[in-house]
Amino acid sequence: MAVQRAGSVSADWSVTFENPNPCAVKGSSVEFRCSYNYPDREIARKIAWYKGQFIDGDWKRIALSDIPSYQNRSEYLGDLQHNCSLEIQDLQDDDAGYYYFRFDTDKYGRRSKESVYLTVTELKARVNPKRVRAGDTVTLECGASCPLSTTVWFKDGHPVSKPNFTAQAEDAGNYFCAVEGQESVQSDPVTLDVQYSPLNVSVEVSHAGLLTVGSSVNLTCSSAANPAADSYTWYRSTGSSSVLQVGSGQVLCLPSVDLSHSGLYICQSRNRLGENNSTQVLLTVTETDIYRLILLVGIGVKVVFLLLLPLFIIQAWRRWRNSTADTESHDYENV
Repeated sequence: MAVQRAGSVSADWSVTFENPNPCAVKGSSVEFRCSYNYPDREIARKIAWYKGQFIDGDWKRIALSDIPSYQNRSEYLGDLQHNCSLEIQDLQDDDAGYYYFRFDTDKYGRRSKESVYLTVTELKARVNPKRVRAGDTVTLECGASCPLSTTVWFKDGHPVSKPNFTAQAEDAGNYFCAVEGQESVQSDPVTLDVQYSPLNVSVEVSHAGLLTVGSSVNLTCSSAANPAADSYTWYRSTGSSSVLQVGSGQVLCLPSVDLSHSGLYICQSRNRLGENNSTQVLLTVTETDIYRLILLVGIGVKVVFLLLLPLFIIQAWRRWRNSTADTESHDYENV
C-alpha cells in the first residue's frame, strides 16, 4: 500500500503521516498527525493503530487495543472519513518504536507499509558553570536525545526569563527545564552555586539604650555570604578621625564597660572573596544610671506626696471648722 508523506500528491488510497519521526519527553503526550484517503465509491468501516514488535523472532504488528499498557493512554483523535490522528499520553520508555495505521472499507482492508517512528527521551538540565562568582555569566542548557520544540526554565518553581544571565547572590538555587506547553513534565533539578563576599552586614546589641559604668553588653555581627564569613573584626570610632581595632570574632563581649567604651562600633565581615562593613552602632556609657535616677526621683515624689496629703487634709478640715464656728458666733450675737 502506498504511504504519502506530508505535501505529496494523494492517490486513490493512501496514508499520510505528517510527523513520521516524532520525539517526545517521557511522561508527556504525543500526537501522530495522520490522514487517509480511499476511492469515493468506498465507505470506511473500521480503523486501528498497531505497534511493531518482535515476537518469537518475527516482526509483527499488534493492535494497540490488544496491548494492556496502552489502555487509557491512547486516544484515537480521527474519524471514519479521512482523519486518522492518534494521541498517546504519559509516555514511557517502552512506547518508543514503530507505529502503523490500518483502515477497512466496505470492500477492502488496507494498512500502511511505512510507519511512524516514536522516540521517547528525557530532559537533561545543565547549568554552565555550576559554581560561579557573583558577576560571572551563567548559561542554562536543556538537552535531549532528539530535537525538541521550545524549552522553558524555572528556578525553585518560578519562571526564568532568559537562559543566559549575569549571576547575582539571589540567583543561587535549583533549576529545571520543560518543554513549552508541557510544563508539568520537568527535568531533574540542577543546582547553581553563586559565591559572593559578605552582604547585609549588621550588628545586634544585647542592651538597648544608655549603659552605666560596670554593666555588660554583647555586640553580635551577622552577614549573608557564600562561602560563609570566616573572619569578623571590630572597630571603634571615638568621634575623631582615628579608628581603633577593639576585638575579633562574631561576638564582641564587653563584660564591664567604662566611659572609654563609648563610641561608634563597626563590624567588618570577611570571607575569601572579600569583605564588607556594617553600619555604625552607637554605645553611650554614663556614670549614673539615668533611668534608675528618674525612677528613684519619681518614687520619692510619690512618697512625699503621700506623706503631705494627710497634713493638707487636716489643715483644710481645721480651717473649715474654724470658719463654721465663727459664723455661728456671729449669728448668736446678732440675736
